[in-house]
Amino acid sequence: MGEKRNSSGRRRRWRLPLLGALSGLLTGYAALTVAELVSAAIRPQARPVVAVGGAAIDRTPIALKDWAIRHFGTNDKLILQLGILGVLALLAVVLGVVAARYRRVGSAGVLLFGVVGALAATSRPDSSGFTDALPSVVGALVGACLLYWLAGRLHATPAGASADDGVGARPGWDRRGFITAATAAAVASTGVGLLGRALNGSQGENAVASRKGVKLPAAASRAKPTPANAQVRVPGTSAFITSNKDFYRVDTALVVPKVDATTWRLRIHGKGVTRPLTLTFDDLLRRPLIERTITLTCVSNEVGGPYVGNARWIGVRLADLLAESGVKPPSKGGPADQLVARSVDGMTIGTPVDDIMDGRDAMLALGMNGQPLPFTHGFPVRMLVPGLYGYVSACKWIQDIELTTFDDYDTYWVKRDWAQKAPIKTQARIDTPKPFATPKAGRVMVAGVAWAQHRGIDKVEVRVDDGPWEQATLAAEDTRDTWRQWSYAWKATPGRHDLTVRATDRTGRTQTRKRTGTVPDGASGWHSVVVTVD
Repeated sequence: MGEKRNSSGRRRRWRLPLLGALSGLLTGYAALTVAELVSAAIRPQARPVVAVGGAAIDRTPIALKDWAIRHFGTNDKLILQLGILGVLALLAVVLGVVAARYRRVGSAGVLLFGVVGALAATSRPDSSGFTDALPSVVGALVGACLLYWLAGRLHATPAGASADDGVGARPGWDRRGFITAATAAAVASTGVGLLGRALNGSQGENAVASRKGVKLPAAASRAKPTPANAQVRVPGTSAFITSNKDFYRVDTALVVPKVDATTWRLRIHGKGVTRPLTLTFDDLLRRPLIERTITLTCVSNEVGGPYVGNARWIGVRLADLLAESGVKPPSKGGPADQLVARSVDGMTIGTPVDDIMDGRDAMLALGMNGQPLPFTHGFPVRMLVPGLYGYVSACKWIQDIELTTFDDYDTYWVKRDWAQKAPIKTQARIDTPKPFATPKAGRVMVAGVAWAQHRGIDKVEVRVDDGPWEQATLAAEDTRDTWRQWSYAWKATPGRHDLTVRATDRTGRTQTRKRTGTVPDGASGWHSVVVTVD
């Protein structure tokens, strides 16, 4: 009998916290699904996980951001959201266990996290203010009430005793009531979540339809055909033209904006603008378009990294639009030396006006590799300026252009210790052989790409171990705004070897050996790989 009582007592001791943990998880699930539904009436970016994730990105130290990009690549945002959900699940369990004995305290904890979500939502650069806080607030209120209700089912209270905060409760529980309440909460939450997800998805339907309806006209100024020998015929070398699906993506948007091209507008205004412009997507399509092959590079690209791609773009020459607005470059007496581009997600990117108006093919791009821009790459319109890192030139989902000065305004990344001006540094990368490869002795082809946008590549050299620099064979150059491929026939001997590459641009400058990180204006150093020859 004693053993049975002890066993029963142990079960009762474990039952309450386990059921409390389950209550907490159901509460968190319900709060998030309700927030999903409410966000459908506001905007998808107001969802708590997205808002908190965006706020986390804004406040994450640069070194940690670089680490995440380096280790997770384009999955960094997914990892962040999964991490947030994991933390929320853990906190939900803790609050559920607390609520099993102290209902008011656990419910108050849920409300506190609603406040955190609301503050995160209203702190974002693209925040719509109080309305963005509503999904977190409403979700937290529903979650707090649900947790209080579920916790109440964990106690059977005798007449005259109070179940509030566990006072006077006897060691029993309303099994049927709890199971019924928990099941109803799970089913209702799932239904609410599916409805919210469907409504949020439908908000992008007009944008998807508008993109499908875009027919890019032929450019008035066509790109010259890519030279037949611009592509090195060595397996493992990057394709000369990077496909849309393979093109790198680095931005801060946890939810890719889906903008309806039929309602999109671009405003050009600010210092020195004597004729402000407001343009529609169709206005841009009716203008003379240029088509150019241009290589883009992210400032977060480590030496030898993957965040560089080459595509054929079609768009409107940006310098023409600025001139039409009355803008003069500073070199000709204009009062504005910085163009601030604003995205629909609140991102701000600052570009030197002189670089846009010096004759290079800076553009507002409408198409990429013969198609309307993918949503992930800025549909309906993005900006790009050859020769500058993306964070000072390549605004996606652009909706506003303001002419100002570098003294008057710091953009998003400049506020986070990146340089105001960032021309792309000369770099070369070994694509093949890969690090730690084990090629056979004999003739081994070493190949890769080099870039120095708007200057062009003049020479690429390869060194084996501490030997002399040997000149690689350059593939044909498309333009000075594109990368250039190279190859080198190496007579490999057995053993471990270090292969190193460096490039020299058309100004005669050879890339520096000195290794630096990406902050504040891009990485530098020679790329090398270690291989073992059999």
